[in-house]
Amino acid sequence: MIDLDDIDRKILRVLSRDGRISNLALAETVGLSPSACLRRVAALEKSGVIAGYRAVLSPDKMGIGFVAYITVGLNTHTKSAQEAFERAISRASEVRECHNITGTVEYLLRVEARDLAAYKHFHTEVLGTLPQVNAITSYVVMGSPKDDRA
Repeated sequence: MIDLDDIDRKILRVLSRDGRISNLALAETVGLSPSACLRRVAALEKSGVIAGYRAVLSPDKMGIGFVAYITVGLNTHTKSAQEAFERAISRASEVRECHNITGTVEYLLRVEARDLAAYKHFHTEVLGTLPQVNAITSYVVMGSPKDDRA
């Protein structure tokens, strides 16, 4: 674990909101000189605290009108069943996130689709055909008042 001070945390908060902010603006925002700010960002990148930068995409502009979280229970609790499921899910473009979780099911998926019909196709023809899958529960997203994913 990396020891972060208050300035590092400030830098990370600003970058998580705007990864394209210029070093000059970032330095001004966090109260550092540009060279000191650049050194800190480079150190955060080198240490792996900053794992990368990405674009935040607009689902509406991309034709994504349906988002659901799905819990998936497997029929066997073996390493090979999990690996087979994870390989299949890694090929499904609708699955934007896949988390192995604790509890009564093994996985939590975030699925994005064009519309309900496209989601139904994924649910039935992709997820529903995997031999490892025993239980599927869908939670349809009706709104996202807070979403800090980048």
